[in-house]
Amino acid sequence: MRYRPDGSFTIVQFTDLHWHNGEEMDRKTAAAMRTLLEMERPDFVVLTGDSLAGKGCTDPERSVTQLTTPLVESETPWAVVFGNHDDEGSLTRHDLMGIFQSCPGCLAEVGPSDVPGVGNYTLLIEPKEGGVPTILYFFDSNSYAPETVGGYGWIRHEQIAWYRRLSYELRRAYAARPPALAFFHIPLPEYNDVWEGGVCYGNKGEDVCAPRLNTRLFAAMVEQGDVMATFVGHDHVNDYVGEWMGIHLAYGKVTGYQTYPRDGSARGARVIRLSAGQRQFETWIRLDDGERTPVIPR
Repeated sequence: MRYRPDGSFTIVQFTDLHWHNGEEMDRKTAAAMRTLLEMERPDFVVLTGDSLAGKGCTDPERSVTQLTTPLVESETPWAVVFGNHDDEGSLTRHDLMGIFQSCPGCLAEVGPSDVPGVGNYTLLIEPKEGGVPTILYFFDSNSYAPETVGGYGWIRHEQIAWYRRLSYELRRAYAARPPALAFFHIPLPEYNDVWEGGVCYGNKGEDVCAPRLNTRLFAAMVEQGDVMATFVGHDHVNDYVGEWMGIHLAYGKVTGYQTYPRDGSARGARVIRLSAGQRQFETWIRLDDGERTPVIPR
């Protein structure tokens, strides 16, 4: 992928579609996706997990084809990471990744076989005239914890070691520290820290459903100094962003109508705009009724 001639690159984050089988609420989700793509005209789209409703999908392969149709129609490149519900149906993460990869425009990868999870990979956004790219890291945040721990899964130590190794290799390759963003589904425990102790913009309508075990991915990112922001889903009525120790921790905006909240409220997407050659970005939320939140950072 490359920055535009004007030096910009726009990413739209769709999250928690919870697609079932193409019912009325799924069709409403697809309409929202089309509206948001038309309004923002992004260069790239990321689906940050729970794209599928798991056991609610009678034919996961057909459901993947249905939910990706708006992306294919728009001819926008896209990628995906898994949430905790995607593989609760009849297909494994490996099966589902193969189906996603068969859809036009998909840039997602399975990732290294010796790293836990499916979908740990990187993509690069190259400046038009060469130079240091922007790195996009994708992590499988896994599903559920063992019963002895309880709650949700976490990003494993092997995944963090994989990230550290890649970060060092990229720094050596470009003789610089390339700016980076990270995408995964389940929020880190630090999402609660930034809400409690930082300055946040947006809404917190439910508890941060982070893993009970903190494997220190955030600490690794602070030490590596490349990741500018992380983007997650999972908690449908949280959509805030805040800066913590130099990294912005951002929620997406729930996109799917086939899930909570079931109050008929507008669905949306988080939009991220990068600038070539700069270690900075802007972000906002766009709702499918056209409303846009203020741009952060200013």
